[in-house]
Amino acid sequence: MSRFGIFVVGPAGSGKSTFCSALISHLKNSKRSCVYVNLDPAADEFDFEPDVDIKDLISLEDVMEEMQLGPNGGLMAFLMENLDWLESELGETTEEYLTIFDCPGQIELYSHVPILPNLCKHLSQSLNYSLCASYLIESTFVVDKAKFFAGTLSAMSAMIMLEIPHLNILSKMDLVKNQVSKRELKRFLDPDPTMIATDIHAQTNPKFHRLNECVVNLIEDFSMVSFLKLESQNEDSVQAILSYVDDCIGWSEVQEPQMKDGPDEDWQENNE
Repeated sequence: MSRFGIFVVGPAGSGKSTFCSALISHLKNSKRSCVYVNLDPAADEFDFEPDVDIKDLISLEDVMEEMQLGPNGGLMAFLMENLDWLESELGETTEEYLTIFDCPGQIELYSHVPILPNLCKHLSQSLNYSLCASYLIESTFVVDKAKFFAGTLSAMSAMIMLEIPHLNILSKMDLVKNQVSKRELKRFLDPDPTMIATDIHAQTNPKFHRLNECVVNLIEDFSMVSFLKLESQNEDSVQAILSYVDDCIGWSEVQEPQMKDGPDEDWQENNE
């Protein structure tokens, strides 16, 4: 039996928990089942109470003292040593559920430290999860080209590291509605690194221009990074993201057709 899940990742403050809440609300309104897994030890206020919370495994103080690590790295490392707890908490989740993993904002956990990639592999291989990742960066990054440049690079790093289907999302789109035109925004949804590099050259010291060009060539060589727009308070925006998620994980392919209990009234009317 297949299971389905999405890892919501990105820098601190990028709107991950807000997106999770919007996604859960939309799923509930659409009569779809979901499981909310909080992997962020710093999160203590939720719109929807997590079904699984990493803070129930061990306290921050205990893991920091025992492993001599910071709160996020310590708890995630401790989780990897206690995967039987996570398996027990997830229980007999069926293919009807979408499991939403709300991840910490320390991007090193999925950009160059193998903790989260190993968790993804375990869920895929041991629990038969079909997974995808959504990497969020703030839409305000498009105003500061250097920040967008760095965000694009970190998104690509996470894509390569996690090795699962991947969606890159510009969150908090309501913040830039009056700052960036639709035409200008299109440059960032499917970024042309060469054009962006020209903008960054104008903002950086000339001694860094050669480095900028090297990074541009790296992004251009992989040619993998594009972005979707997200406005969490807009149902249509959330539904559009969910459609991409469903395509990535193959959710619709295993769902049973919903048969009506009674005869099809439209069919009867057309044949009278």
